[in-house]
Amino acid sequence: MVIILKESHEEGHSNQQGKEYVDPLPAPLIDLAELKLWSLYRALIAEFIVTLLFLYITVATVIGYKKSGPCDGVGLLGIAWALGGMIFVLVYCTAGISGGHINPAVTFGLFLARKVSLIRAVVYMVAQCLGAICGVGLVKAFMKHEYNTLGGGTNSVAQGYSKGTALGVEIIGTFGVVYTVFSATDPKRSARDSHVPVLAPLPIGLSVFIVHKHTKTSNPTTILPAVGFVSLALVSNYS
Repeated sequence: MVIILKESHEEGHSNQQGKEYVDPLPAPLIDLAELKLWSLYRALIAEFIVTLLFLYITVATVIGYKKSGPCDGVGLLGIAWALGGMIFVLVYCTAGISGGHINPAVTFGLFLARKVSLIRAVVYMVAQCLGAICGVGLVKAFMKHEYNTLGGGTNSVAQGYSKGTALGVEIIGTFGVVYTVFSATDPKRSARDSHVPVLAPLPIGLSVFIVHKHTKTSNPTTILPAVGFVSLALVSNYS
């Protein structure tokens, strides 16, 4: 019996070694043991800080664009570059700490794929929304007059487009970003191309840039639920 178990173990070990990649085990739905780990709270701090920074840069850039004339300022292309560049930098800095989610939509997608537990997903989203509120709060504190007069840099449906069109743009744009996250972090891809884990933040940042570049004219895209949450929390005239 011992010999049989040993042979089957060796066979399974050899099969695992023969694979070029290892599929991670599904995360448990509810893992209370996570609440005792310092790594979870370190990840929450990281998600809070990066979402704060992302919303601060995003809203300040949009307010600067609205404040300037048609031939001044960064323009729509500059807004897209600011958002995509920030995502690239922040994901690269925090991927090893929290996974660099930043976006509650990404966290929710990873939860549905059983990449994170329910507890981690919920506390991540709470940290992201709190970070977003603090980031926009800093913009409001530093640029109070511009923030109040320009509507806090919130999104609005462009003239000539319906709310249904705007909703469709949000759905497609968010799908594109989340799809890119899953593709860039796929273990099969990592096995084929050893440099991909280092470059994973690049396609994610570029996807954010492309989505914002090609949808800003019809609908100033959010694709980040935390942005909409902050708009509801801090801007009274947002609808």
